[in-house]
Amino acid sequence: MRIVILDGHALNPGDLSWDVLRAAVAEAAGIPAAEVQVEAYARTNREDMEARAQGADIVLTNKTPLSAETLRKLPSLRYIGVLATGYDIVDVDAAQALGITVTNVPGYGADNVAQFVFALLLAWCHRVEAHDRSVKRGGWSRQPDFSYWLSPQTELAGRTFGIIGYGQIGRKVAVLARAFGMDVIASTRTVPEGEAGIRFVSQDELLAEADVVSLHCPLTEETRGMVNRSFIGKMKRTAVLINTSRGGLLHEQEVADALREGRLCGVLLDVLAEEPPPASHPLLMPHQRLIVTPHMAWASQAARQRLLAIAADNIRAYLTGSPQHVVHR
Repeated sequence: MRIVILDGHALNPGDLSWDVLRAAVAEAAGIPAAEVQVEAYARTNREDMEARAQGADIVLTNKTPLSAETLRKLPSLRYIGVLATGYDIVDVDAAQALGITVTNVPGYGADNVAQFVFALLLAWCHRVEAHDRSVKRGGWSRQPDFSYWLSPQTELAGRTFGIIGYGQIGRKVAVLARAFGMDVIASTRTVPEGEAGIRFVSQDELLAEADVVSLHCPLTEETRGMVNRSFIGKMKRTAVLINTSRGGLLHEQEVADALREGRLCGVLLDVLAEEPPPASHPLLMPHQRLIVTPHMAWASQAARQRLLAIAADNIRAYLTGSPQHVVHR
């Protein structure tokens, strides 16, 4: 049996082992591990994709797209494992029509992403790194007073944290926000029961009340570009926007314009619609109230190890006739 990993570098730059996949297939299929062929490529471009995946029973991809045209050229392919939660890089409708099972990996990074939300927020509140650099360059030694700060210092307690999308990550973020003494409100399509300490409101109510708006919803045709001029116009001018979800949720030019015009107090991003972004991207401008990190909220070794373990479990479940985490349009 042959497994091809199209773009393994982001998940496994060398500190994990692909052997967990080989072991899962061998166990589930009842064959020796030596008969399981695992080919891992760091990256695969469009020109090489068909040749590399040809003859594979299982293809794993993170961000390498698998279009209907490509899938029709891979007659041996029976299973696609997306090494992420979002799966819009696969034409799922075409896969289903061809009898190819597609799975994703939900939940592996909930703790890590929630933690990173507050890494971004606390960086904005205190600018710790800027002050560290200032001290090491002699700024403190030259001060006549015992204390100084280069930016306003912001206290979170008593402020309102708004969460749009209340899945696994949204729930983890709510716990942390409450630990900081913040009032938490959330907007979600399905309001869960028994969520003490969380107030569920409409999206418009959330935008009007929240001091921090954090996005935790999937990218769909309905949500694409949802953060636009109209959305921002409903927010407080003193509010901070955080996106660790999907870059496509933002109309990026309109967000950049709002920040430049003072209609947003802060924009904190770990994702952009195009990754890596062009150097001319509107949200790569130098701005003291803008923080952009390179889609790294998911990337602790612990989270990546969980992702790989769940991906192996997905393959095992598929091969034993009880597929899990199967995705549908």
